Amino acid sequence: MAGPAFSARSRALLLLAVLVLAGGSGPVDAAEARTGRALASDGMQSSGTVGTENAKIGEVWYFALPVPDNTSSRPIEITDVALKRIPAGIEVLGYGAYHLEDTGGLPLLADDQGPHTPDFGKLKNYALKPVKVEAGESSDIFYLAELKITAPPKETARWCRFDYRQAGRAYSQTMDCEVALTVAESK
Repeated sequence: MAGPAFSARSRALLLLAVLVLAGGSGPVDAAEARTGRALASDGMQSSGTVGTENAKIGEVWYFALPVPDNTSSRPIEITDVALKRIPAGIEVLGYGAYHLEDTGGLPLLADDQGPHTPDFGKLKNYALKPVKVEAGESSDIFYLAELKITAPPKETARWCRFDYRQAGRAYSQTMDCEVALTVAESK
């Protein structure tokens, strides 16, 4: 009798181990994600609006999301980011992640034709795999959204969502961030 009961228990433990290992990799599924609190939500980028009043239809702008600052006691791996509210008139062309040293600092908002705008196409994009942020550390990697103005936006783009894994669990955390791209009146 001890043999079959032990065998069933061993199979159950093996299945549990496989499920735990499988849950620790891959992108965060929004349905399985818990509300995260590992990232600081009170930084410089979440205390105001960045923007311009001189944007033009057809222009591309780069908007830096808040720099990930892990205030928890465990490392995290960021798997995805996104702006949650995209108004009509703004199209998201994509998201990237870049090293602060490669860009000469944090470009909060930059026009793709600007003289001081980094050439993001020539820089290493760290968003191609999860970005690890150690416990109690601020990341040297920042995320940005590439935004194209297709019509005069009626409102701002707002709220930055960060999906990440911590200790094998999926989390999603939304932080306040806001960008106003106002199309200049034609004269």
